Amino acid sequence: GVTRLLLTRIPFFKEIIVSSFSCDSCSWSNTEIQSAGRIQEQGVRYTLAVTSRQDMNREVVKTDCAMARIPELDFEIPAFSQKGVLTTIEGIIDRAVAGLEQDQPVRRATDEEVARKIDEFIGKLRQLKEMNSPFTFIIDDPSGNSFVENPHAPRRDDALVVTHYRRTPQQAAMLGLEVDAKPPDAAEDLRDEVLQFNTNCPECNAPANTNMKVVQIPHFKEVIIMATNCDSCGHRTNEVKSGGAIEPQGTRITLQITDPSDMTRDILKSETCSVEIPELEFELGMGALGGKFTTLEGLLKDIRDLVERNPFTLGDSSMPSRTGKLQEFIGKLQEVNGKTKAHFIMDDPAGNSYLQNVYAPEEDPELRVERYERTFEQNEDLGLNDMKTEGYEPEGTSGR
Repeated sequence: GVTRLLLTRIPFFKEIIVSSFSCDSCSWSNTEIQSAGRIQEQGVRYTLAVTSRQDMNREVVKTDCAMARIPELDFEIPAFSQKGVLTTIEGIIDRAVAGLEQDQPVRRATDEEVARKIDEFIGKLRQLKEMNSPFTFIIDDPSGNSFVENPHAPRRDDALVVTHYRRTPQQAAMLGLEVDAKPPDAAEDLRDEVLQFNTNCPECNAPANTNMKVVQIPHFKEVIIMATNCDSCGHRTNEVKSGGAIEPQGTRITLQITDPSDMTRDILKSETCSVEIPELEFELGMGALGGKFTTLEGLLKDIRDLVERNPFTLGDSSMPSRTGKLQEFIGKLQEVNGKTKAHFIMDDPAGNSYLQNVYAPEEDPELRVERYERTFEQNEDLGLNDMKTEGYEPEGTSGR
């Protein structure tokens, strides 16, 4: 016979190898798939609520180490009991029916009672295809290489729940992976995982999800990036929080913009950081724009949008005398693109802001970082004057 191999990519998934064998003598044919990538860092579980005929036509990638289950029938296809396959939900059911029917003639001759029960179960599987009642289809793959199609991609599918999980030592051994005897580090798990929690959209108040991830910035420290996307109105927002403590000293970062490539430098602006451009006589106080992890060009664009969208500066409520000055300022701000030399200053009393040094770990001739002692007023703004972290327990007990 002839075996054909095809390397293909499934949209919103990954590359797979489809192999097909056919025999001209007896007309037997067989197809199976193999993952073209490596075993993933985490296992994956797809839980689909099948409620319509369209759901039966969803594409499914089931690897040979994946387990498929239909809880309503207490039916399970164990791992390594079938070859990997690229099919549909209906195709999975048809393969299960064909596998159960294969030895039925022998069972009817040897054990009629068992054959009758299997016939009843096959009838229940076929009724699932008629969609007389909804059911749940679950694929659990420790290798992370199985897949159930989301026809609404890249939007979220309410009927499909995708769960990533850490493999157990038994699952890792089943995949032939070395089992690490060292207990997992909870802090490391948090760094590798994207946490998700429910919230409401700040624009339309519809239910939305907020994703949170701990990110290590090279030559700096850890930060927490939070992003909220609303499927109802399309609103998107992101915010950056410091992942560490307030530094013992404040930080003042001065960058001399001399080249267009400076606009691509990464910037972490914490919510306690103020921004100043002396050439434009511009200063942005701390708290404005919140925390952001972006580039210098992206931060200047956010500053321009902040000015343009304020109704009291350039909107209907603005004063004509002020409008001309602000239009002139916006024009000068747009000229700060590396061709016009300017100084960009970030002053963060908490010391949690960062501007990329493109020469790291060497010194950057255009970048100056100064550490300074905070004033009483700055400590007051940060709440440090009233914060007591040592020796508070005896006082708290006696004063209670």
